[in-house]
Amino acid sequence: MPIELVDGVHKTPDSVDVDDLVIALDAVTVQRSGNHLLRDVTWRVELDERWVVLGPNGAGKSTLLNLAAGLMYPTTGTAYVLGERLSRTDVNELRTRIGLSTAALGGRIPAQERVRDVVVTAAWSVVGRFRESYDPMDEARATALLGQLGVGALADRAYGTLSEGERKRVQIARALMTDPELLLLDEPAAGLDLGGREDLVARLARLARDPDAPASVLVTHHVEEIPPGFTHALLLRAGVVVAQGLLTDTLTGENLSTTFGVPLQVERRGDRYTARAA
Repeated sequence: MPIELVDGVHKTPDSVDVDDLVIALDAVTVQRSGNHLLRDVTWRVELDERWVVLGPNGAGKSTLLNLAAGLMYPTTGTAYVLGERLSRTDVNELRTRIGLSTAALGGRIPAQERVRDVVVTAAWSVVGRFRESYDPMDEARATALLGQLGVGALADRAYGTLSEGERKRVQIARALMTDPELLLLDEPAAGLDLGGREDLVARLARLARDPDAPASVLVTHHVEEIPPGFTHALLLRAGVVVAQGLLTDTLTGENLSTTFGVPLQVERRGDRYTARAA
């Protein structure tokens, strides 16, 4: 059942106000060139939630993130992001309220760009500083965010000279630059060595536990990359939701086995998870 207008207020089937939700997808299907990238997905993200989206290659994770970022529209069903219905709103304005870190965006950053400029240019939603003028407060915020992500000492370095782990942290600082209401991270630990991964997971855990941090969605293939402080999980396989809900209830061996198509055992130690073949 789609989201309907009841007494002038948008309502979901469970009577939750869309304006109270960060993401509200209802029976969403995305089809391209005859292929179903997502099929009949219903999903709700609230203001204080931190979600991880897990699934194998081709599961539809990036499609789901592109919907949440306003970069893609559903073929059928309804999709609301930050109270705005996709296809019926100015997505350029909507995107200024969303912090996004993806490999595609990282690949567009000029190698010679100064690291501080990589971050501050998010204020104008551009990649590559040209003739824009930035307020000293913007410069100060960019510097502070780089420090928060542990790369403050690299502010004057060229982006192309950074390691992969350093680049990932700079990209997340950029995603936070506009003080977004929604933070979307697409495989932020991909390509990192063990030390780089653990450093990044620890920093994302601090961010997740900050009550003033935005609602967050993190896409990954690996349960080991889930930062402590994340609250919910959505599991996808072939564009279909296998399970979703509280992290502790959803990350089971049965659910992950169905998601990845092999028998898996899941272990939890403290706030961290591991998975291996059963």
